[in-house]
This record gives sequence, structure tokens and C-alpha cells, in this order.
Amino acid sequence: MLDIKFIRENIQVVKTGLERRNGKFPDLDDLLRQEEERREGLQESEQLKNKKKKLSAEVGKLKQQGQDASKQMDEVKNLNVFIKELDEKVEGLETIIHEKLLGIPNLPDENIPDGVDESSNRFIREWGTKPDFTGESLNHVELGEKLGLIDLKRAAKISGARFAVYRGAGAALLRGLINFMVDVQTQENGYEELYPPFLVNEESLLGTGQLPKFGEELFAMKNDPLFLIPTAEVPVTNFHRDEILEEESLPVCYAAYTPCFRREAGSYGKDTQGLIRQHQFDKVELVKFSKPEDSNTELEKLVQNAELILKKLNLHYRVMELCVGDLGFSAAKTYDLEVWLPSQNTYREISSCSNFIDYQARRAKIRCKKKTGGKPEFVHTLNGSGLAAGRLFVAILENYQNADGTVTVPEAIRPYLQGREVLST
Repeated sequence: MLDIKFIRENIQVVKTGLERRNGKFPDLDDLLRQEEERREGLQESEQLKNKKKKLSAEVGKLKQQGQDASKQMDEVKNLNVFIKELDEKVEGLETIIHEKLLGIPNLPDENIPDGVDESSNRFIREWGTKPDFTGESLNHVELGEKLGLIDLKRAAKISGARFAVYRGAGAALLRGLINFMVDVQTQENGYEELYPPFLVNEESLLGTGQLPKFGEELFAMKNDPLFLIPTAEVPVTNFHRDEILEEESLPVCYAAYTPCFRREAGSYGKDTQGLIRQHQFDKVELVKFSKPEDSNTELEKLVQNAELILKKLNLHYRVMELCVGDLGFSAAKTYDLEVWLPSQNTYREISSCSNFIDYQARRAKIRCKKKTGGKPEFVHTLNGSGLAAGRLFVAILENYQNADGTVTVPEAIRPYLQGREVLST
């Protein structure tokens, strides 16, 4: 959430930032008019309350002296009516202003590229080499079904389209990848592991920015005020909601494995075949709470932490800096890691690493106490996938396939599959 004071004092900066996003957002001039009306109403209410306080003291004094206080009492009654009306008006305006602020996205970092879609994303670097297949290569669905690793037809029977059953060595591979990623992030990169709830309340989704704008993407419980998480970002970021952290403890870094649940509304017909875009998928999420002055440095470290998984698995990938038009609602700056998929002859996102600066922290009321004293300030929050397990499963099948239809198990995850070297029928 943007600070209303910041908007008021930097209106042109905010307008320029929102114009770069090319979206439809609440009218800022109207918002500031309502904010001014709220402030004036609040000030007038405080003045009337002070006047009422003096009159009430005068009433008490007159009664003590046995004098008539009816005039003053009538005035107090009238003041109560005016104060009630003003307070209700102020409260109504506060609700309207808060709802409008929730609908305004974060301002994009001034250094990220402009553009309306992914075609304007900026190439940063690449690592590794593409596999060289002498014959025709298979896609992950063909490989997975041939080797008995996944069953999409039975998953559709159980739950519907865009679900998967991993079976046998496929289930073991997925579980091994998850354990491998958690181990790397906790043992080598210094993250503390969390295992959070998969159901969260509305306050949590408001805190990270999924609500109110993206409610149609969520799976909501029918009889309870709870939602299935779209990503571990939500429960892990809200782990410190309404808290004041010690500056000395920052950065605080968490890694969490969870399943993720998304309706993917509006994406039918796009990437719906196989495991690329599922309603339920697994992910290891990385979340950081940082000092404001360190957050851009922490973002670069976060990207490197996610990259390490791909390097250990020797998978070719590239890093892209997202343009404004491809930027998430709550993010100020984002890097995507895109892994090479031979069957599609293209790169596909496998991790998105973002700096939200103080946007989420302001919504979730997460602050830090400065060593030098003074008023606590909002921390900066960051998160990124480290990585998406299903897409990593896809990348391994396609990049490590052999001419005979088998799949070589990358050395780094063989210990998680009891030393198994090849997936075969």
C-alpha cells in the first residue's frame, strides 16, 4: 500500500509511476480531495470535542455552585449531535480512502524498462548450455506417461482438468526435488525453514496484496472465512504481521515448502497441457525481511540463491528483468529465472524474485525498531521461488532424456532417490 502522505507530497511522482503501468487505477485527485475532507472533518471534530470538554466542566462547576446549567447542557447535547455526524463522516471517508489505497499498485522502480508485456523484458545473463539431441526429443508429458511417472487422465477423473498424479519414481523425483531445494536453501544459503498453514484468512491475503484485486484467482472455503494459499509468500510474509522487528535481526530469511492453489482464471487455452500451469502445484518459496537501504542488495542475493538450484542441476537458464507492463501488482522490481525447455524450443519461467520495498509491510504493518531510536519504520519485503517443483520436474525430464526414452537422474539429486541414476520403464 502506498502512504497517503507520500501521495499527497509527491503527487506527480505517483501519477508518473502509475502511468508507466498502463492500467486503470483510482483517481488520485479525487482521492486527495477525500483525504483533505477527512482531515478537515477530523480537525473540526477535535475542536468540537475540546469545546464540549470545557462546557462539561462548566456544567459541573455551575451545578456545584447551585446555579442553572441548562443552557450549557443544551449546548453539550447539540455538540454531541454534530460530533457524531462528523465522526461518522470521517469514518466513512477513512473506509473509502483505505479501499482506494488497496486498489493502487506499487510504484515501479525507476530503473526497470518500460513496456506493455514480456517482449520488453530486459535480458540480464544466461548460464549453461542447451542440450544437443541428435534425434527427435519428447516432451515431458510423453516422457512422463511412457515411464509411468505421471498420470493426467486419472487426475482428471479425480479432480478435473489441470491436475496431476505423480506416481512411483515420478512421485519420488518430485519429493526428492523438494527436499533437495529446501536443504540447499537452509544448509547452504542460510534460510530458516518454516512449514506454514495452507489455509489463510482474508487479513493475510490483504497484507501481501492478493486481495482485494485478485480474489477471482483464489480458492475460497465455502463454510469458513479461509482461502487456500496461492503461494507460501502469503503465510510466510504474514508470519510477522503487526510486529516490530529488531533492526539487528535483519535480514530475516525464510524458506518454506508448500503446495500452491490457483484458479488461473482467464488462462484457459494457454499452457494448460501437462504440468506447466496447474491448479495445484508444489513450490519452495524464499521470503526476506530487510532494512530499507539493503533491499536491492538482498534482491540480488535472492536471485543468486534461486539460481544455485539450477546450477547444481546443470540446467541451462537465463535471467530477465521484468518491464513495467509485466510487473506484478505489489512488486517494485522483479527478476524472472527462465529455464530452457527443449520440447517448446523456448525458455519458461521457473522463478520470479521480487522486491516489494515497503508496499506489503505497510499493508501488513511490519516494522523495525532502529538501533538509534526514534519511530519504528516499515521494513522491506522480498520473495522468490526457489524453485517451482513441478516446472523443475518438467525441465529435468526434457533436458536429461536419452535416445532410448529413459531419463538420467542429475547427480545432485541421486542421494534423494536412493542413488538411482536412470528413470526407465
